[in-house]
Amino acid sequence: MKRMVRLLAVLSMMIGCLGWFGLTGSASAAPMPSFNLQSSPVLLAEANVSLRNSADDKLSTDFGKKIDLNNTNVRAFRKYPGMYPSLARKVVDNAPYKSVEAVLDIPGLSERQKELLQANIDKFAVTNVEKVFNEGGDRYNNGIY
Repeated sequence: MKRMVRLLAVLSMMIGCLGWFGLTGSASAAPMPSFNLQSSPVLLAEANVSLRNSADDKLSTDFGKKIDLNNTNVRAFRKYPGMYPSLARKVVDNAPYKSVEAVLDIPGLSERQKELLQANIDKFAVTNVEKVFNEGGDRYNNGIY
């Protein structure tokens, strides 16, 4: 039995080493079927095709320049001292808003929180709620770290 195992081991090593001696066979693939693809002289950029989605459209409005209270996530408030995370969470939890000033009517705000909101009210915008910005838990954790 030992002799047979040794013989099989030696034969497999010899077969494996054949490539070192240049005795490899050439590989050939089956012929590819030919496809007749129509080429178009019009490039996609020249076709006047709009590749924007609703998120891109909204980012080009006030939403892209200001914090949209109805669609922004909590992390957007980090650039304003005192607003992140607790006040930002209250703003997000009480959305949607009909106007920017409606954010001052959130129940349970302290005077300091109202002052912070009032001081930054010109940095806020209110637009229609968009599913792309509000679905799932993206307003609380958008996965950007």
